[in-house]
Amino acid sequence: MRIVFFLAVLILVALVGYVGITGYFLAHAAVGLLKVGAISTLLATAEPPTDPLALGYRGDPTTALALPFQTVTLDMPLGPTEAWLVPAAGPEVGRAIYVHGIAGAREDGYRALSILHEAGWSVLLISYRNDPDAPASPEGTYGFGLTEWPDLEAAVTHVAPGEADRVLVVAESMGGAILGQFLAQSPLAARVQAVALDSPAISFGAVIDHLAAQGGKPLPGLVAVTARQILPYKTPLPLAQAEVAATFQAFPGPLFLAHGSADRIVPQGPSQTLATSRSAPTVTLWTEADHLGSYAGDPAAYRKSFQDFLAQIVG
Repeated sequence: MRIVFFLAVLILVALVGYVGITGYFLAHAAVGLLKVGAISTLLATAEPPTDPLALGYRGDPTTALALPFQTVTLDMPLGPTEAWLVPAAGPEVGRAIYVHGIAGAREDGYRALSILHEAGWSVLLISYRNDPDAPASPEGTYGFGLTEWPDLEAAVTHVAPGEADRVLVVAESMGGAILGQFLAQSPLAARVQAVALDSPAISFGAVIDHLAAQGGKPLPGLVAVTARQILPYKTPLPLAQAEVAATFQAFPGPLFLAHGSADRIVPQGPSQTLATSRSAPTVTLWTEADHLGSYAGDPAAYRKSFQDFLAQIVG
């Protein structure tokens, strides 16, 4: 009997040790991904695409799409930051802002721009803190929206300066987290009339769960829970507050949501839960694509869904 008890204790100690150590390394890896330059380094070996509608293309709107644009300066909290303003084709229907994801760039918004421009929307493509062409934050980390949302507020102030002005915000990946924090915290949140999201990072906890599940190690759920408990000791960022699904659920305007089931970075599940929980107009596009790959997988379907969404705004 003592031997059985002793073996049980050994197994329990080994289990606790495994979960604790694995959870620690998962938390360490998650925080490491928020370090400025970490993801950029991983992407740096890739050959930049020549297609302006491909993710990773670099070049201004005239070079990319033969569209005229203005370079404007936004008064962001960490200092002046440039953005590109592309006027609408013909009479202006509305104004939009594009917010890219972690380690991305304003050029990543050309897919949305190509649709919005021909539909009569003027589009502001912004940079924000820690982008190569924007001020760096003192801590040198991305904040999963917790620190970046005031930069979006500066863009909204520029595009929709009056209380009666309204703007559409297109946000991808961590841009979704930035937009969610803006909607939850900014006094200008009511100026956002519609939202378009692609592969949105609306839950840091879900990203941790996703990373744990993809690690191929036993007990991923327990490992993820442990990692979330360790996070406050690894970073001063209050990442437990990086949860904005409820904010988008309550958003009263039209919402577009595209997400692929093969996304290796941000899980599709929270997006699907969000879509089913909303009572306001919602247009969805579920694909089998990887992160931000839904447009490339079927451009025609993506454009059609996005145009249906735009019709709900102006219709």
